[in-house]
Amino acid sequence: MKLFKSLLVAPAALGLLAPMSANATEVNLNEISNYSDIESIEFANSFNNDDSDVNSLLAGGEGLVDDHSHDGSFSETTTASFGVNFYIGATDTSSTETSTGLATDNDLDDSIMAGYDFDMVLSTSFTGEDSLDIDLDAGNAGGAGYAEFDGDSTALDSLQVDGVSYTFPVGGATMIVGDNTDGSALFTTACVYGGPSNTLDDCGNVNAGITNGGAMVGASYDFDNGFTAAVGYAGPEGAILTEESLDAYGINAAYTGDSYGLSLTYGLLESSTTEEDTYTALNGYYTPEGLPSISVGYETGDIGGAAAGVDENTSFFVGLTWDEVGPGSAGIALGHSTREGSEEEYMYEAYYEYPVNDGMTITPLVFTKENATAGQDDTTGVMVKTSFSF
Repeated sequence: MKLFKSLLVAPAALGLLAPMSANATEVNLNEISNYSDIESIEFANSFNNDDSDVNSLLAGGEGLVDDHSHDGSFSETTTASFGVNFYIGATDTSSTETSTGLATDNDLDDSIMAGYDFDMVLSTSFTGEDSLDIDLDAGNAGGAGYAEFDGDSTALDSLQVDGVSYTFPVGGATMIVGDNTDGSALFTTACVYGGPSNTLDDCGNVNAGITNGGAMVGASYDFDNGFTAAVGYAGPEGAILTEESLDAYGINAAYTGDSYGLSLTYGLLESSTTEEDTYTALNGYYTPEGLPSISVGYETGDIGGAAAGVDENTSFFVGLTWDEVGPGSAGIALGHSTREGSEEEYMYEAYYEYPVNDGMTITPLVFTKENATAGQDDTTGVMVKTSFSF
């Protein structure tokens, strides 16, 4: 009850967040906000040098950048997109039964917490068919009260590079290389559920879609009939494909139709120099006319080196999405990821996504996580994310 009484003041606290300025190291967001009425910024136009007569791309944009020196401006193909999220929320966690039968609560477990993060993506193309992408993040969104939103938290709120990737065509296929980028970047998971929680947003494909980051390479092929196939690899930057490195490999096949889709994903993750974990995930969705869409996912895994009876892991997910509920959209979902020999602990969630305007969205989330541990209650969370994109 204390949690829900406290949350009565959440709208006022959220209002206090609105004038906050998310100032990342060496980034002047007040100046950046002058561009907030457009989707992206063409840096060459914004920082133009009138004395320059160098065309860095061949006519039609079909050639690579020539060997003329740049005059200090950005390429005409370089764009930037920005996003800021404000978070506020609280979670009411468990109580521990003492020998006297009384419950002793953590006084901070239902405190209302707030934070923010900032994201900037720089993209440029050299041929019109490729894309070099740099993702930079900053923020202090590490509070437990809104942890399900999985916000970014950096040291001293400093702006840091979160990932670099280069995507380009090879014949009829698409290739990607990158660092601190998921090996499954080109995979297609058949799921249309748009929930914001970190636990259920992977639609049950928890481990098969490799997300260990590091140095990566991947490829995909679109057969132009709804079918796609993709492969991916990720490993540590300092020891790629060596006996000592812990690498991850994945393969994915999917079919996407007008109202339904299916995907199958297989992932192999080395857990030690002698053991490996393998996972297989099956996902599907159906979007009937006039009814909520349904997304389903199931994953099974074999844990290398684990003892018999505890060497399997299963994940399950079901989600419903209503695209039009008043001015916004809504969804509900449930799921779990459970090791063999343990009791299933489901998470249940509901969210509503309200677009205030083209650049601002408010998303409240309510969830409950089961806790099978003796003397521990389930965890309940109520939180709100306000997102700005410009």
